[in-house]
Amino acid sequence: MRDQISQVVAEKLLTALERPFEASTRRDVARPQLPGKALAVIGMRRSGKTTYLHQVRQELIAAGRSPNRLVYFNFEDERLADLQAKDLGIVTDTWRRLFPEPSSEPLTLFLDEMQRIPGWELYTRRLLDAPGHELFLSGSSARLLSREVATSMRGRALEVTIRPFSFREFRRHHGLAHVDVKRVTLEQAALVERDFRRFLVEGAFPEAQGTTVADRRQLLSGYVDILLLRDVIERHDVGNSTALRWLVRRLLGNAAGTMSVTKLLADFKSMGVAVAKDTLYAYLLHLEDAFLVTTIPVATDSERRRQTNPRKVYPVDTGLVPLFDRSGRENLGHLLETAVFLELQRRGADITYVKSESGTEVDFLARDHGGGETLIQVCVSIDDAETRAREVRALGDAATTFPRARRLLLTLEHRVPFPTTSGVEVLPAWQWMLQAPEYSGFGHVVMAAT
Repeated sequence: MRDQISQVVAEKLLTALERPFEASTRRDVARPQLPGKALAVIGMRRSGKTTYLHQVRQELIAAGRSPNRLVYFNFEDERLADLQAKDLGIVTDTWRRLFPEPSSEPLTLFLDEMQRIPGWELYTRRLLDAPGHELFLSGSSARLLSREVATSMRGRALEVTIRPFSFREFRRHHGLAHVDVKRVTLEQAALVERDFRRFLVEGAFPEAQGTTVADRRQLLSGYVDILLLRDVIERHDVGNSTALRWLVRRLLGNAAGTMSVTKLLADFKSMGVAVAKDTLYAYLLHLEDAFLVTTIPVATDSERRRQTNPRKVYPVDTGLVPLFDRSGRENLGHLLETAVFLELQRRGADITYVKSESGTEVDFLARDHGGGETLIQVCVSIDDAETRAREVRALGDAATTFPRARRLLLTLEHRVPFPTTSGVEVLPAWQWMLQAPEYSGFGHVVMAAT
């Protein structure tokens, strides 16, 4: 049995080494480089984790590293279904048999979808404890890697999350011309806005780029189906798949909306779908672990208020929204708010939403690592004076609770500046997204609201 597995491992190692690198879009991902640490590359399926691993390999080869010392291995293979943690040494043993030549270079292992092997973290920690090894790991479960790396590897790993394209990466992928967002002309703004609308509606999964509407719907539906099967139902032994699928439809069909498990439970009961409250909580956690959705709480220091207020829910990509939204409308507002949330995630913000005592609501309170705060309101258009006044008023109400926070209103459309005394900064969302990706703030004054 071991000889058979060894043959499969050797075949996979050689195939990965001989396969030429495919053209791919560079990702705006900061890669920590600390000695003695594994790098865990996590994210939803099909978001580009494997491509990123190969990009790192290619970068290291370009820097002079030997390809034979950069070992890529994917564990998602039915021929390895019986592989156990105690057998994982067969990968490095087989590699040493294939390449016995001594070298002063470290052995860098790119281990893809390794979470499929129970007990994998013990093997990787043993490799890190042995001199001369570097590790890159990938997986599709946030909780798996963050929890098990933290406990079993005792701080020996760092994480990088790969998500569907940002708008900057989307433009790079499609070869769109660079735009200096500080000196954008009206003609350039019109073109970028056209591309941004496409980005919102079609989404940003790499494989979905350039597809027809029908093909894209089929592709993205397949992503959701395989995630539910592999990363939720099989991994967590989910018994009530009917309730799980109902939950997914409700969450993805309510992008940028509020949800509470208590309300969901009542809705399920009215539809004749039997499920316990604790089960719904567990399913929601599984879906977040698999990166399909993220929920955010209301901004408050009160744990009781945080628990009793509904959470807002956002999908991993705007392209999923049209698949599940039954309204029949384009719903640019939901798409725009979701895109802003995803950009805040990429920038590493701590994100909540604000409900003021006067009853107004602000879409996001974003806190950066330095303690800076920004209140962000998202609105497709502020041409209407009442709409503009309402959005500015909500930001003003929230500022009474968060007086240090910058107030930012993000819109879909580029507009000529108009005077204000409100202290609210206004930017088209695409311009904010194309600014420097480092989390050093959320934009500077370009326009101002009345």
